[in-house]
Amino acid sequence: MSLPDPHASGPVASTLSRRTWMSMSAAAVLTALTTRTLAQSKAKVPDAIRYALIGEGKSEPGTVLRYGIGGVDLARELGSAKVDWRSGFPASLPVVEAMRGGAIDFSFATSTALIYAVGGKVPVVPLACYPLPSNECDLLVHADSPIQSVRDLKGKRVADHRGTTGTYSLVKTLEAAGLKLSDIQYVNLTAPDAEAAFANKRVDAWISWQPMIELARRRYSARTLPDVKTYDYAFFVAREQFANEYPETVAKLVRMVRDAQRLIEARPDETVARFEELGAFGGKQLERDVYLDLVKSRRLSFSGAGQMNLVDAASATAVQELADSFHELKIYPERIAIKDWLLDKRHAKVRDAIAAEFQSNA
Repeated sequence: MSLPDPHASGPVASTLSRRTWMSMSAAAVLTALTTRTLAQSKAKVPDAIRYALIGEGKSEPGTVLRYGIGGVDLARELGSAKVDWRSGFPASLPVVEAMRGGAIDFSFATSTALIYAVGGKVPVVPLACYPLPSNECDLLVHADSPIQSVRDLKGKRVADHRGTTGTYSLVKTLEAAGLKLSDIQYVNLTAPDAEAAFANKRVDAWISWQPMIELARRRYSARTLPDVKTYDYAFFVAREQFANEYPETVAKLVRMVRDAQRLIEARPDETVARFEELGAFGGKQLERDVYLDLVKSRRLSFSGAGQMNLVDAASATAVQELADSFHELKIYPERIAIKDWLLDKRHAKVRDAIAAEFQSNA
């Protein structure tokens, strides 16, 4: 149906004032704009989101989302977007490498992995972050060891996986005790090799993060040294092209991860029991018990995700300090300006979408 011409003469024109016509015209325009906006919004929802899970992915916030634990409904939140779950990543560094190849859209990453990504020009976007629990890392010594404090590590063989969260924790812990990395016999070993070396007493101490280090403590009746702290940050990140094309979808997913972690911490026994049903602990009672204890004491890598927020100057500065330390230790061959990258205005569109999502779903 066409609108009447306000300039025409005759009965129709006489019964319609200019104001009435303008009102009708505005309504028609609004309807058209709304229809077009809805169509555009619908077009911005991706067909699929490739979500990387660390390890088997059966005991983390992503697990809650994947299996609808606690009534979580991905379809209701994400609309037509489907999540393609990709598990089996041993750590977050291989995840960011997969993002480089365009195989992953969304995942968790520690700042150590993110610094590597920035240095290697991997196209990722920082979405939100939180400090890892200050007591996530532990430094183990044998039950019969004469080592009683961090200062006693001088000249001793200490195992660590170089370039990880444990490395920075070790560096900062030694500094607090008046020591340097050069004051110990540093042994670079992956976690499985470090555990074997520790079990066979080929090293005097071993630093790593939860839950593996607590499992080792209980297996070998080992002791933890006091005054060991964790200084790293954790992030959720997305492939840059994906985040820029679908900022609202990415924002919803970040917020859902946050809420999933809150659910885990609000119902630890219930959610860990569900994780166990999904095969998270391989039927091993010790692993289940350790994990439940760490959830309740909030000492896992995901434990801060319930309070994650946008990257700010404080978090960016802390990550820059880590990057500078690794550069001085020659772990990174060049200085990486990650603070500038984290606060770069080119991330503004995605950042604004996440801010709006967090604000409307506090």
